Amino acid sequence: MSTSLSPADPRHVIARRAAAEVGDGQLVNLGIGLPTLIPGFIASDIKAWIHSENGIVGVGAQATADTLDAELIDAGGGYVTVRPGGVVVDSATSFGIIRRGLLDITFLGALQVSQHGDLANWLIPGKFVAGVGGGAELAQKARRVIVTMPHCDKDGHSKIVERCDLPLTARCCVSTIITEHAVFDIGANGLSLREILSDLNLKQLQAITAAPFRDARI
Repeated sequence: MSTSLSPADPRHVIARRAAAEVGDGQLVNLGIGLPTLIPGFIASDIKAWIHSENGIVGVGAQATADTLDAELIDAGGGYVTVRPGGVVVDSATSFGIIRRGLLDITFLGALQVSQHGDLANWLIPGKFVAGVGGGAELAQKARRVIVTMPHCDKDGHSKIVERCDLPLTARCCVSTIITEHAVFDIGANGLSLREILSDLNLKQLQAITAAPFRDARI
């Protein structure tokens, strides 16, 4: 684990807890941004295969000055390495892995997640984006979709909502949400609280979450 990873940084709190969801031998896709921190927290005895949708199966550590290859980047444009046994494949093969449902987990960021697992993570109206990219296919095809995101946006509004009011990436696709404050699972009956990660009590957590949830800890 990198010594630069801080236990006090909310992003690292999320990434550390997310890493605990990864099992040995699993094929795991990482979305851009916060999810790329997750490999730094995966236990050394867990040998997961990290997939990058631009065509790497077996993403290794982030590149350093000594290991940097200017032609080897992940889907977010970060310089990476490839672990022993990993491969670089063409785009058709990479998306074939996604479309055939071979990914055990995809970790995605989000702008909003509804209490029923609807995901909005690609567009804020009025702001330019190139397009939804591969996020829609990842959200629909991975066996588990785990959202890793701050609990609230920069204006203090909950990103966990009763109903998304931003354009959807996919409906009813998210199985788990991990924020710096809590872990929620989403099932047929909506949100359930699995774990509190911060110093907030249940009432305080309810106050900053804009959707009802059941406390599954009891």
